[in-house]
Amino acid sequence: MNTEDFRRHGHVMVDLLADYIDRLPEMPPWQSVPADRRDVLARQELRPTGRSFDELLQFMADEILTYPFGNGHPRFFAWGNSPPALEGVLADFMAAAMNPSCAGGDHAAIYLEQCVTRWLAELVGYVGEGVLVSGGADGALTALAAARHRASIRDGWDDRTGGFTNDRAGRYRLYASAETHSCQRKASRLLGLGDAGLRLVPTDSAGRVDVDALIAAVRDDRASGLRPFCVVANAGVVSTGAIDPLADIAQLCDDEQLWFHVDGSLGGFGILDERRRPLYEGLERADSLVLDPHKWLSVPIDCAAILVRGLDELRNAFSLVPPYLRGASGELWYSEFVYDQTRPFRALKLWATLAGTGRDELATRIARNIDHALRLADQIKRNDDLELLVPPDLNVVAFRHVAGDDVNRAIPGLVQSAGDVYLRGTVLNGREALRVCFMHYGTTTDDVDCILPAVLRAASQLPTP
Repeated sequence: MNTEDFRRHGHVMVDLLADYIDRLPEMPPWQSVPADRRDVLARQELRPTGRSFDELLQFMADEILTYPFGNGHPRFFAWGNSPPALEGVLADFMAAAMNPSCAGGDHAAIYLEQCVTRWLAELVGYVGEGVLVSGGADGALTALAAARHRASIRDGWDDRTGGFTNDRAGRYRLYASAETHSCQRKASRLLGLGDAGLRLVPTDSAGRVDVDALIAAVRDDRASGLRPFCVVANAGVVSTGAIDPLADIAQLCDDEQLWFHVDGSLGGFGILDERRRPLYEGLERADSLVLDPHKWLSVPIDCAAILVRGLDELRNAFSLVPPYLRGASGELWYSEFVYDQTRPFRALKLWATLAGTGRDELATRIARNIDHALRLADQIKRNDDLELLVPPDLNVVAFRHVAGDDVNRAIPGLVQSAGDVYLRGTVLNGREALRVCFMHYGTTTDDVDCILPAVLRAASQLPTP
């Protein structure tokens, strides 16, 4: 493809995508890919000669855009996936055209990453520095590796050179709420702690970690000769949106000299709603904080950030610079702070989304999504067939049909297939539940008001115990 072809096809592609975005609200939030179309997608053969881009565009229009995940639709309420901000989409196009490796060096992408990570810290009131990563799981693994490294140095050894032997790994303890995201468990396994090294602490009726139980767990383990080193707190539990008592956990970590990590992947930006800001007291005391702009801020996937007090905490854990990767003196190399060596140009789509939207509009959108959650919660409380499980702190509503677990387990699939709205289930306190998450900046109250009728219609199709 030459540049003239690129120019022509680029215009066609933009028109194709603009038409797709325009018709999204009239499409079902989700539709299954028919078996024959799955084969068309999955079983293609690579031809000896290339196809024209006109043919590729037609294939994309017919087979790709027709079956999206659903998160671009204003009635997509499953998981924590937002629609992409269009500013970010176009910026990602430019980033792909430039295609730099953002390991570091003296080029525009590196300085832009410095800018946007500072913006993220300022948005949530955190004083520190940051690195962009792929997602919350990547951020969790990075933060916990830094926490483990600091603990090893304080204990008089270095996990980077001495290794994490069975004797050492068996003593180290990480703490989190029973409602913590599964990525913390994955990180514990990858870091050699295993499931035994992650102690899950019960939550209260609102889904927040029981701080008294947390304090007791840390002190009991220490008295037993174990080595507590880190506490993970939630700023937005996935199943409920609950925010742990951050200030109390920060104080515990100060008292016990533990690393304080806050997982703000789902709900960290809820602090932009002034009504919710008091719930985040203590977040500013975190040793590390993970945020996912590709969730509530609508930055195109993938784009998350880990913020720390100072980048030396990450450099100490990760830096390894062989002679063939040395840069010039004074250059910033992000590859010293994370595991990845080759890093994409995430900063451009984040910068375009934040700069193009502005702080006030971001706050307005987040407050609107929280209002949607409150509206739905009020509707649930007024319906005798439904039970609100946790009053919403943020944009997530957890509830259930009173007919029982079998009915609640079946409802999401029926609702999804009907094509009116898209929600998913979860399990809370051992009971099947329904979960709605508001993240689309275009969702209206009319969209909210479609949820319960869809749930009740699905329930009416099922045998009740």
